[in-house]
Amino acid sequence: MINVEEIRSMPLHDKLRLIETLWDDISRSESALEMPQWQKDLLDERERLVESGEAEFLDWDEAKRQIAKATR
Repeated sequence: MINVEEIRSMPLHDKLRLIETLWDDISRSESALEMPQWQKDLLDERERLVESGEAEFLDWDEAKRQIAKATR
């Protein structure tokens, strides 16, 4: 198994290739990943808000500003 120090010492292009390989492998077993109920509930609620016209949307620049502000 590869350890963290080996990953840290890898060139960026090798790290990206490793990420792609991992993602490809994980995505093949997507059906084995179960979404938690709280996530399903949250998505259902957001879908309901969109369908009812109650959802509020931000443009990307404003969303980034709010995220940056919240993480300070």
